[in-house]
Amino acid sequence: MKILILKPSSLGDVIQALPVLRLLKLHFHEAEIFWWIDSSLAPLVEGDPDLAGIIRFERKRWGKPRHWPEMLRSVRQLREHQFDLVIDLQCLLRSATFAWLANGRQLVGLDEIREGARGFYDRAAPRKSFHTHAVDWYLSVLPPLGVPVHKNFTWLPERPEIAAAVKRKWPEVFPASNSQLPTSKLILLQPGARWNNKRWPADHFAELVRALAQRFPAARFAILGDQGDQPLGGIISQAAPARCLNLCGATSLPEMIEWIRLGDLMITNDTGPMHVAAALGRPLVALLGPTEPRRTGPYGQLQNVLRLDLPCSPCLSSRCTFEKPNECLNALSPAQVFARVQKQLGLPA
Repeated sequence: MKILILKPSSLGDVIQALPVLRLLKLHFHEAEIFWWIDSSLAPLVEGDPDLAGIIRFERKRWGKPRHWPEMLRSVRQLREHQFDLVIDLQCLLRSATFAWLANGRQLVGLDEIREGARGFYDRAAPRKSFHTHAVDWYLSVLPPLGVPVHKNFTWLPERPEIAAAVKRKWPEVFPASNSQLPTSKLILLQPGARWNNKRWPADHFAELVRALAQRFPAARFAILGDQGDQPLGGIISQAAPARCLNLCGATSLPEMIEWIRLGDLMITNDTGPMHVAAALGRPLVALLGPTEPRRTGPYGQLQNVLRLDLPCSPCLSSRCTFEKPNECLNALSPAQVFARVQKQLGLPA
């Protein structure tokens, strides 16, 4: 049996879709499963034990007419696999078109009125309610296929060689000797987010780091993010230069996952790494403003979401139109986050 999953982006969405892969493989042991994914996110699933292969979607390249022959070759390669089952978890016209062109025996997708994608599917899974979490919605494609839904799987298998490389980057936190147990508390900070109005202010992060560094001498801080988050990381790391490691733009996707796995706590905006922490079951404090945690919050850890109850929040919009711009996050004080972090770490008040 051959299966194709289409979920090209974004980082958080791909992480939330991984349980579909895990349960398919557990049920159809001999199945060859492939993943159609944006090339920028391919390292996330390269070498995954449950995948027979990945098919790269070159989104940026294929937007230019001179690269269309390359795109057509990719479609021909899709068809050559002769998939028995194609599952589109992106539910956009682009993904639905590629799913249909793959010419599988059965095409399953999500029942949502966006760009007409629903019209391509043989079967579609509706979202039970507005507040149904994305993970549960993705998983709803499985029961009609005879695949049971449960939680007895490893969401993100460990990559020991990458974890070892990560530990070597900060020997103070991860001693080389097995007999020497680490005494530091590693707190991970994620100050970036795709939407600007999903970002808790970097100055607030810095004030929080100062307070935590003063109160807890064993605390160390690793700041995660991409290249564009380096200025944010710089602001935060200046709060306690000897205790911070600015990793913005300095980690691969697999390395980022292992950093989160090794951390004692993550303080994060609503962004992809937040979903990684949730998938790994790592303690976190998630700072949410314009988004609805029941739909896209940290799966299984909604009790660890910190947000303000404002009349405009959640607005589900990437642009703030409130009279006090970004008040839903700006007004969330470092003291409030400090109290929640203290509770999460089990530290005395």
